[in-house]
Amino acid sequence: MSVVDLKVLKEEAIQLLIQIINTPSISEQENKVSFLIEDYLHKYGFHVKRKFNNIWTENNNYSKQEDIQTILLNSHHDTVKPGKNWKTDPFTAIKQEDKLIGLGSNDAGASIVSLISTFIYLSNLSELPYRLILSITAEEEISGSSGVRSILHELGSIDLGIVGEPTQMQVAIAEKGLIVLDCVAEGKTGHSARNTGINAIYIATKDIERLRNFYFDKKSDLLGSTTLNVTQIQGGIQHNVIPDICSFVIDIRTNELYRNEELIEMIRKKIHSKMNPRSSHLNSSFINPMHPIVLKAKLVGRKTYGSPTLSDQSIMPFSTIKMGVGDSVRSHTPNEYVLISEIMEGIDIYICLLKDFNF
Repeated sequence: MSVVDLKVLKEEAIQLLIQIINTPSISEQENKVSFLIEDYLHKYGFHVKRKFNNIWTENNNYSKQEDIQTILLNSHHDTVKPGKNWKTDPFTAIKQEDKLIGLGSNDAGASIVSLISTFIYLSNLSELPYRLILSITAEEEISGSSGVRSILHELGSIDLGIVGEPTQMQVAIAEKGLIVLDCVAEGKTGHSARNTGINAIYIATKDIERLRNFYFDKKSDLLGSTTLNVTQIQGGIQHNVIPDICSFVIDIRTNELYRNEELIEMIRKKIHSKMNPRSSHLNSSFINPMHPIVLKAKLVGRKTYGSPTLSDQSIMPFSTIKMGVGDSVRSHTPNEYVLISEIMEGIDIYICLLKDFNF
């Protein structure tokens, strides 16, 4: 392949991001934006595969030896729904000097276009010592079943994943996982005037009090403690009926020192209410700090840290880092934005990280 002009790629990245912002892609409604990105990749001659609203492609300029290792570049094109406090149209990109405003600009449009530019650039170099796959996937914001986990088995063996999320191009080498538990306390109805029945609210509140005072012993140097919060509660049908049902929801943010199944059993033994795990597959992530990609990242001036926010890392059963353009504090906020200079720098850093990388 001929060498592509990096300056042109950067200019196109900004124009592509503007188009992405202008194409609404709320979770489960990403069809149009996925074809937009696919069309751009076709322009550079890549064969793009598709499942649902997920698209992926790979390079051809790698050694065809049997033990070749594979790197996955991944980010997501779905967004949350816009809040009510936007001062501009969230689905219209607005450029103000170095700032690009619009829903999904920061989370994760900037990482998408930076990874695409990096992928195109690297795919046009002479032979790489690794296979490179680019996937732009759906339903990350809702941890949906039709997102990246629906295609992982079709990508073949992956040795390393780089997940594009706004991290200011620093490297998250660990990430908290998530467990959501739906709990139901069961009692018996009765007339409140006669004080009969078994009050399910009282059963639930006793369980909640036990959980409030429960702490997890294992503290991670990178992710801190596993935390638990009861975030929703509902019970009772009317004022004069003793409630026989009270439901509540537990939100657990896990560190890498516990397995999700282990934590679920710990909670099950603590409470009398019935418990049903709504979400248990979103595991915490951790990569060895001495992994070659971490060492290379440090060599090119990147800092490492543990991330409290969840991403598609949680469902990738191979070594991953989270590293992308923008700042996480801007995500899901009114008038979300990214700086054009951040995208320019992000492309340079990704290329610097991977151009001469070897396992």
